[in-house]
Amino acid sequence: MRMSIGLVLVTAIFTSVFLNISATNYYVGVGIFDITGPAAEVNMMGYANPAQTSHGIHLRQFSRAFIFSTSSTGKRVVFISIDACWASGAVKQNVVKKLSETYGNMYTAQNLVLSGTHTHSGSGGFSQYLLYDITALGFNKQGFDALVEGITQSVIMAHKSMQPADIYMNSGELLDSNINRSPSAYLNNPAQERAKYKYDVDKTMTILKIVNAQGQGIGMISWFAVHCTSMNNTNEMLSSDNKGYASMLFEADMNPGTRPGQGQFVAAFAQSNEGDVSPNTKGPHCIDSGKPCDILTSTCHGKNELCIASGPGKDMFESTQIIARNQYKKATDLYNSAKIKLNGPVDFRHTYVDMTKQNVTLPDGSIGHTCKTSMGYSFAAGTTDGPGAFDFKQGTNTTNPFWNFVRDLIKDPSPELVKCQAPKPILLATGEISFPYKWQPDIVDHQLLRLGQFIITAVPGEFSTMSGRRMRDVVQAAAVQGGMPADTVTVIAGLANEYADYITTFEEYQIQRYEGASTIYGQHTLSAYLQSYSHLSSALAKNLSLPAGPSPPDLLDKQISLLPGVVFDSAPAGKQFGSVVKDAAPSYAQGSTVTVEFC
Repeated sequence: MRMSIGLVLVTAIFTSVFLNISATNYYVGVGIFDITGPAAEVNMMGYANPAQTSHGIHLRQFSRAFIFSTSSTGKRVVFISIDACWASGAVKQNVVKKLSETYGNMYTAQNLVLSGTHTHSGSGGFSQYLLYDITALGFNKQGFDALVEGITQSVIMAHKSMQPADIYMNSGELLDSNINRSPSAYLNNPAQERAKYKYDVDKTMTILKIVNAQGQGIGMISWFAVHCTSMNNTNEMLSSDNKGYASMLFEADMNPGTRPGQGQFVAAFAQSNEGDVSPNTKGPHCIDSGKPCDILTSTCHGKNELCIASGPGKDMFESTQIIARNQYKKATDLYNSAKIKLNGPVDFRHTYVDMTKQNVTLPDGSIGHTCKTSMGYSFAAGTTDGPGAFDFKQGTNTTNPFWNFVRDLIKDPSPELVKCQAPKPILLATGEISFPYKWQPDIVDHQLLRLGQFIITAVPGEFSTMSGRRMRDVVQAAAVQGGMPADTVTVIAGLANEYADYITTFEEYQIQRYEGASTIYGQHTLSAYLQSYSHLSSALAKNLSLPAGPSPPDLLDKQISLLPGVVFDSAPAGKQFGSVVKDAAPSYAQGSTVTVEFC
């Protein structure tokens, strides 16, 4: 009997270790939790329109968390995709703080990435920087707390579900789902560089397929560059837009019979380098004549309000469905055909960088400098996804005496800032304003996560198409030079950890479209990011440590809000919260409007 047991043990060890049959490479946990928050009379975030307030819910918003490790006790990394306009640094800091109460230093700012899908139909007021909360009428503590609590709960769920798993990678081309909304700026990039690419936006979707030891799917992450602006600035319902709906479609397939956000399988459609990328594939046209807009200024008869891009559907709801289904179908195909198995360490590198004080070596050997933050004139023009107002135009390289007068009432930019930010005409000298507290961030996270031969490049803003391509190339090259496999793949995870607006190439910056005007650290912003992330990637590959960098501020105790507090909130006499006042009818004809009422 002893001989038989010994033989069985030896056979099992030989089978699982030496032949590596049925052995898994990783431990993975997944979790999902609702972060929708208050849905009535909340100022929405994305289009910077103070009149855009929510009056209900179109699609609920979720936090989707994924924890990765090579063993049950090994080093961990966390990737979280949230159905929000972006990931606020203050939100991340508070999520990490709450997690530390239970898990100590297992989950920190260094190994946890928080990435926003960039829906423009979520609630606002969750940043600690004034500029991003102004149009939401200040800080919204109720919405902020809902984000922090929901994200934290999704990580807790992922932690509790950790199990042996394998991860497969795949990528493919998705067409008819995105266009470049600033083609004139893209065309200013070097012709030789543009010739390397077939399109002026990235058409590649990259996915990770996660299966447990029994081969059953437990999760999927997709990265594809497209703005979540299918729901336009007339929308008055909270919505996770095209990426949120794509997630719900995928999860409905994998979790049959369950409600949204309730199943075991979690599918995140995460954001990438979407800075100049629109889902409104019919392109911009003059809404009064139907003719094409002026390509350089995105105006009609000199008015930017008349130049609006539309989606592929008959209205914003159908357009959201179409772009979502395109992403969902492509991700499903890639998931079902994924064969490249990840193998190797789980690791991370993180540092805080003061982006206003970076020196970069330029191609001619000279030294360039980043600047204190500022917003340019074309920022006020908005985009073809959501035009601004007054007489601002995209592509503006000159100032206007009237608007300079208005600007100077707030703060006239110093000569040093004007020179540093040139050729951007400064509309808001945000880096030189400290009242009532900081308007935009100086210090932001730079972070990489490694899963074997796969690197997630988490960036704190909206990289343009070409900026993202350069970043992926730099990170991949530094990783391979540092000893990682030649087939290492990198993806951009955008709007991660903090929001530092847009990042365009030096060439795109000169054109001063909306994206260039919103590149807040000046024309050498991208070069500074590339330099920093190259160091991160090299350190990751060579297993070298990096300095933590300067700590970002905590401004939560300084926040102001112009939103009135809740005076009275109760169900009517004889009713309870959740009581149905007007129920749905048993059936409806197509095209009918369904109205229900409840407390």
